[in-house]
Amino acid sequence: MSEQLNEFEQMLEESLKTIRTGEIVTGKVIDVKEDEIVLNIGYKSDGIIPRNEYTNESGVDLTSVVKVGDEMEAKVVKVNDGEGQVALSYKRLAADRGNKRLEEAFNNQEVLTAKVAQVLDGGLSVVVEEARVFIPASLVSDSYERDLSKYAGQDIEFVITEFNPRRRRIIGDRKQLMVARKAQLQKELFERIHIGDRVEGVVKNVTDFGAFIDLGGADGLLHISEMSWGRVENPKKVFKTGETLTTMIKDINGDKIALSLKFPEANPWADAASKYAAGNIVVGRVARMTDFGAFVELEPGVDALLHVSQISREHVEKPADVLSIGQEIEARIVDFNEADRKISLSIKSLQNQAPQDEEDVADVDVEAVAAEEE
Repeated sequence: MSEQLNEFEQMLEESLKTIRTGEIVTGKVIDVKEDEIVLNIGYKSDGIIPRNEYTNESGVDLTSVVKVGDEMEAKVVKVNDGEGQVALSYKRLAADRGNKRLEEAFNNQEVLTAKVAQVLDGGLSVVVEEARVFIPASLVSDSYERDLSKYAGQDIEFVITEFNPRRRRIIGDRKQLMVARKAQLQKELFERIHIGDRVEGVVKNVTDFGAFIDLGGADGLLHISEMSWGRVENPKKVFKTGETLTTMIKDINGDKIALSLKFPEANPWADAASKYAAGNIVVGRVARMTDFGAFVELEPGVDALLHVSQISREHVEKPADVLSIGQEIEARIVDFNEADRKISLSIKSLQNQAPQDEEDVADVDVEAVAAEEE
């Protein structure tokens, strides 16, 4: 009887396959726990896949991703884990296959898309079929980015530029794709735009001297002098990063684009000759002052000079003695020079409704005053 039992055990052992460390085995799931999968792999012992050998993600409940009866492949880590069972790894098998996938992509310079698994101090870590790729911070974007946290969990495109799995060095590059894409967009942009075109863009950066507008392929500069027909003191108070803006192309010089918001149809000087003819009485706001006079804004883009001698019939030493910035005044147009876009005013001529004569209204030399201002 004992001989028959020994023969049966021997036949059973012979019927069971042999396995080695590193081998790929196929088994059926016979039990699933929150942190462990048990496989029947046709060996004298069952195979065990702990949670940390199933995935790199932490806190995954294995019962939610695997069920009894599922067929799985896994890699043998140890034939005997110390408790008589076979230690298996699903993620290492996936990583091996992922490495093969990355090697193919490296050889073919294929563009890959993967989710950012970790944001590290020196760059990003992405996972392709459980194989990790490191993208250094310098290769994440075509411009320097100090904070990479915005990429966490995002799907990004990249190419493999270095593949050495033995040294665990698999390097990805997103920057070259962005540079190439931007070059193509720039080429397409310059092929379709012309001076005078209206273009829509997004405010990228605002400085003291102007705003840079992303036109989709190239940036255009909206200089402070082109932001309005009127005067803009501080661009940062007028524009915000991220807002959409329609501008006009003023000039194209090589790869430089100059933009303007001075649309011809809004030019306040278009009908200024009739509105501001000599003798007309106007209302304006004191915009700025010098020792020789005050500049009065009649409307955005149209300033007039009120010379100190024309402020009052009484002697005025300095405009600031009787006027203040923002003050609204009424005055008479005494000179209109459309060619030079210069207008001269007089309050003096309105006082007591006195007749306008050569004594009351000085012939102000606007050019001389402007030179004095400079």
